[in-house]
Amino acid sequence: MSGNPYSLVFGQEPQQLISRHMQKNEIISTFSAEDHAPSQIFMITGVRGSGKTVLLTEIAKHFKSQKNWVTVDLNPERDLLSTLVAKLTSHQDLLSIFKAAKINLSFLGFGIEIAGEPPVRDIEVALDRMLSSMKSHGKKLLIAIDEVSNTQTMREFAGTFQILLRHDLPIFLIMTGLYENIRSLQDARNLTFLHRAPRIELRPLNIKTIADNYRKNLPVTDAQALYLAKMTNGYSFAFQVLGYLVWNEKKISPQLERDYLTYLEDYVYDKVWSELSEVDKKVVIAIAEEQSGKIKSIRERLSMETNQFNPYRKRLIDKGLVFGDERGYISFLLPLFGQFALDAQSFDS
Repeated sequence: MSGNPYSLVFGQEPQQLISRHMQKNEIISTFSAEDHAPSQIFMITGVRGSGKTVLLTEIAKHFKSQKNWVTVDLNPERDLLSTLVAKLTSHQDLLSIFKAAKINLSFLGFGIEIAGEPPVRDIEVALDRMLSSMKSHGKKLLIAIDEVSNTQTMREFAGTFQILLRHDLPIFLIMTGLYENIRSLQDARNLTFLHRAPRIELRPLNIKTIADNYRKNLPVTDAQALYLAKMTNGYSFAFQVLGYLVWNEKKISPQLERDYLTYLEDYVYDKVWSELSEVDKKVVIAIAEEQSGKIKSIRERLSMETNQFNPYRKRLIDKGLVFGDERGYISFLLPLFGQFALDAQSFDS
């Protein structure tokens, strides 16, 4: 390879990629079911840098290569319904299908005018007719939306998507988002159907798989590759950052850990920290200070009873910041996040 194969650009598919085969195959096999798909929607959640966009891109790329599938990427900050119609009508094969079905979209401003046919005046009706004509030609539509949040345009789109599902139309949706944004959207009025949609939470990557990758691509020994892999905690972005730094240096330098944390701070941790409440921050600092990870000791530092502490513990777990599967203990999922929190506390004071 001529250039650095590890990437620090969010959303860009890096040359060195540890694919989440199980999650990818689950979505692909569900959507590709012969008779009737068990689900036509998946939501992918995880902390920033956990690989949500990369997984979404992999799945979309697979369906783009399938003959009877049409894949559309939508920007959640724009008018999703209008953008969807615009993208479908710009697809040459679909355009001929819509014209043959005599769908007059001139009133909505999409350039399809059918002589003698009254124009469709409602965008939801237009999508229903467009998808019905796609279905009659054996076509399926996959919509990919990255980093959704509970906005008016997203709620309108989700409401229309639900109606199209009820009409048994071949429309499929993958959304990615931070846990709290997905949860807020699910809780929106009239969108409770989203609670029934399968949700994939991206957990840490396998340490051995990361070590194997480093051993193959970096000038390191087996022991050094494992050491680097453990430094990542299985965090996808950390895997890219460490690979990027060691590739450039051609060695493991004494400055590596400091540079590593600086990149994590600048690209992810500062943003994550800014989104925590003041009490969340105090809990994070207490976890960092209590190296044993014992919840009882952490609560004592905070002067909190169990019923006071548990909501904050759950919120930090849901955000993908901490790991709490071992009874009575809690620890950070993100590498060096405890050190970052202690540094941030010192800076704030």
